Amino acid sequence: MFVINFKNYDEIATSTKSTRLTKSAAKIAKKHGVKIVVCPPQHMMSEMTHVSANVFAQHLDSSKAGSTTGFVVPEIVKKSRVAGSLINHSEHRIPSNEIEDMVNRLRELGMTSIVCVQDVNEAWMYSKFNPDYIAIEPPELIGSGKAVSKEKPEVITEAVKAVKNANNSTQLLCGAGIVSGEDVYQALKLGAKGILVASGIVKAMDWEKAIEEFALAFTKK
Repeated sequence: MFVINFKNYDEIATSTKSTRLTKSAAKIAKKHGVKIVVCPPQHMMSEMTHVSANVFAQHLDSSKAGSTTGFVVPEIVKKSRVAGSLINHSEHRIPSNEIEDMVNRLRELGMTSIVCVQDVNEAWMYSKFNPDYIAIEPPELIGSGKAVSKEKPEVITEAVKAVKNANNSTQLLCGAGIVSGEDVYQALKLGAKGILVASGIVKAMDWEKAIEEFALAFTKK
C-alpha cells in the first residue's frame, strides 16, 4: 500500500493538476503492480474516481447520512466510488469514540480504513478497533524531509510489534518525512507494509519520476 495524501497544497489546487497527479499514480501502479492510493481534497474525490479506482478521503465525519449539512459521510462518498479514508490524521485529530465508529462503518460498507497515529501507544490502542491499516507518523517529522525510517527506526519496529499484539489482521504503514525511494525501502525493511506520503510526492518537481522511485522500492523489497 502506497498512499499519497494531496492535503490542500497549492500544487494540486485545480482539477487539472489533481487529475494529472492521479493519472501519474495510476500509470505507475499498473506498471509495477503496486497499489497506489490517492487522497485528493474532498471536493475533488468523485472526479478523481474516474481516473483511479483507489481514491480515498482525507477525512470523513461521524455524522449520519441525511439531514447533516456540511458533513462528509462514508455512506454518501461510497456511492461516488470512493474506496476508503484516512482517519485521525495528525492534522485532523478526532476523539477515540469517533475513530471506532468510523472504522466500523467503513468495514460495514466494504471500504478501507487507515487510522493515523502519532506514537506506538496509539498504534496499539487503535489497532484494537481492527482497522485495515494503522499509519504511524511522528508529528515532529511530518513535512520535515527527515524520514521516520532513518530518524526513528525504532518507532517502526516497535509499532509493528504493537499492532501484531493487538490483532492479527491490521497492517502497519509509516509516514512523516519520506522523500526518497531509499526512505521507502528502509521502512519496508523494518516491517512496515507500506507508506503514507504527502509533500515528498506533491511537492516533487517531477511527479511521475518521484512516484516511480517510491514504487520501485516496493519491488526491490
